[in-house]
Amino acid sequence: MVRTAMPPRLRPRAREHRSCKRCLHWMRRGDRLRWDEKASLPLRSTVRSPNQVTGSRPNRRLAMKKDSVTRQVTGIDQGDRFSHLCVLDARGEVVERSRIPTTPAAYRKRFGGRRARGRVILEVGPHSPWSSRLLESLGHEVIVANARRVKLIAKADRKTDRVDAETLARLGRVDPNLLAPIEHGGEAAQRDRALLRVREGLVRSRTRLIQQARGLVKALGERLPSAAAAAFPRRVREAGLESLFPGLDVLLEMVEILSSRIRELDREVERACQERHPVTAQLRQVPGVGPITALAYVLKVEDPTRFAKSREVGPFLALVPRERSSGESRPELGIPPRGDAMLRRLLVQASHYILGPFGPDTDLRRFGLALAEQGGKRAKKRAVIAVARKLAVLLHRLWVSGERYQPLRLAGSETLAA
Repeated sequence: MVRTAMPPRLRPRAREHRSCKRCLHWMRRGDRLRWDEKASLPLRSTVRSPNQVTGSRPNRRLAMKKDSVTRQVTGIDQGDRFSHLCVLDARGEVVERSRIPTTPAAYRKRFGGRRARGRVILEVGPHSPWSSRLLESLGHEVIVANARRVKLIAKADRKTDRVDAETLARLGRVDPNLLAPIEHGGEAAQRDRALLRVREGLVRSRTRLIQQARGLVKALGERLPSAAAAAFPRRVREAGLESLFPGLDVLLEMVEILSSRIRELDREVERACQERHPVTAQLRQVPGVGPITALAYVLKVEDPTRFAKSREVGPFLALVPRERSSGESRPELGIPPRGDAMLRRLLVQASHYILGPFGPDTDLRRFGLALAEQGGKRAKKRAVIAVARKLAVLLHRLWVSGERYQPLRLAGSETLAA
């Protein structure tokens, strides 16, 4: 704390304005000056500004108090049962360390009411969607850090919940862009996305059961007939192989039950597309894009106006190759393992259909086949990813413009030009 002799020209004014809260700090401890946050005086400085000489109110300094830099920054390391908090003041000093239950009621009690609003830093995880929405509704500035980018936490030599919370707070105080912030979707979109996740889990369980049955039968020297997943139990019974080993009939029954539940979820997905997300009909004009792919795309993007250009959707969905260039070195890398894995998988499946033997003649198909014909060990894989990226861009353009899909738009323009 720095103390400086009170300027002589300000002493009479301080004595005259004894009732002024702004000038009371001049009268404390005789004629010595003490730092007062309300006085807006510069810390560690004896230079007097015109506002300090005349006694006028410095509007610019008061406006700075509203900036997020001067507010408290809270880092929260969320656990399944408890969340550890670390609060930093405007000078970066720890003013609070605490632990609260990871529940909406505890968060509302701790961050609501008459408490000062500030910046809250979370790390993406199972509890970050609902907690970020709750904290934003309470008036706080919420930043959700990307866990893949916070290497100071993942690779720290000393890693505890208390240390992680402080690290988040200090990174968020210095520059939030270092955290590569992500944005969670709305609650309604999250509930519809859960429907797709449930269906995906049932499909995977059915696939594993079928693979288990084939593996057990191969060990006995037999083979089960090839069939689609839904028709697999019927084909096995028609071949008279349902009693090859004990438990096979139970396995086939479970496959039938899962297939029945998957069909029910398919109807629920169709209902969600028609009632809550009618824009999916615009996207389903493209061959290979069904209700599941269209709904997953709409739920992930949510607001198409968030992208200035449709080409920005490709990097958003991590459908562009990684880059690790250094000097003359330009290694060829694949797409990064981040983003919405389910949506990327659906877009790649649609790309395989477009490039496959049953895909209709479209600009996307011609573009992909031209890339595949360039040769090379990975030409086909590059073509599939490139078509998936162009498909994502095309879906965004159809969504924004509302135009009717033209399969051979480029081919028609080339014909007119010729």
